[in-house]
Amino acid sequence: MTESEKRKAMVERQICRRGIDSAPVLTAFRTVPRANFVPEGTRELAYEDGPLPIGSGQTISQPYIVARMIDAAQIASGVRVLEVGAGSGYAAALLSRIAGEVYAIERYETLANAARQRVEKLGYGNCTIIAGDGMEGLPGEAPFDAILVAARIDTVPDALKHQLAIGGRLVIPVGGEAIQQLRCIERTGEDAWESRDIAPVRFVPLLEGIVPETLPASE
Repeated sequence: MTESEKRKAMVERQICRRGIDSAPVLTAFRTVPRANFVPEGTRELAYEDGPLPIGSGQTISQPYIVARMIDAAQIASGVRVLEVGAGSGYAAALLSRIAGEVYAIERYETLANAARQRVEKLGYGNCTIIAGDGMEGLPGEAPFDAILVAARIDTVPDALKHQLAIGGRLVIPVGGEAIQQLRCIERTGEDAWESRDIAPVRFVPLLEGIVPETLPASE
C-alpha cells in the first residue's frame, strides 16, 4: 500500500467505523502523514490502532482518540485552538488542517523543537509549536475557541478554563493514574462552565515546568 492508501485505510477502519463522521476531521487524517511524526524505527507501525513511544517518556496517541478529541471540541474553519502536550506535533498538524490558527505547547524542549521542524517541513504555516508550561496555557494569545489537552490531571487548571472564549470547549483527560475520563468543558458565560464525560482513556500526566533540551532533537 502507498502512504496515501495507508492513511485512507486507517481513517476507514479506526475512525469512521467507530462513529466519527465529521468531514473536516476525516479529511485532516487522510491528509497529514502520521509516519512523519513517529521515530524512524517505528514508522512501519505508524498507521496501527494504538499509541507509539516518541521519546522523553511520551507517546503519540492512538489515532481514534485524537480524532475523538478533535471531534468533541467541534473545531470549525477559522477558529483559534490551543493544544497542551504537543508531543511529536501530530495532533497540532491535524488541527492546523481544520482551524484557522493553532498554538501547541510542549514541556519537553527536545520534543517541541522536533515537532516544530516537522510542521514547518510540511508547510503548515498556521501552526506554532513552543516549549512551555502547559499548566499555564498561553494567556498572551487567549482567548481560544478550543483547547485540547493530551495529558491527564486530577483537577482541571483554572488557567485553561479562563483562556476559553465564551462558547469555547476544553477537552481534557481527568482522573488518576489507572484510568481517566475524557471530559469536554464548555464555557457558557464569564464565570460559568458546563461539562460532560466522553469516554474512558489513559494518558501520561500533565506536569508543571519546562524540561530543557540537553541532546539534539531526533526525528
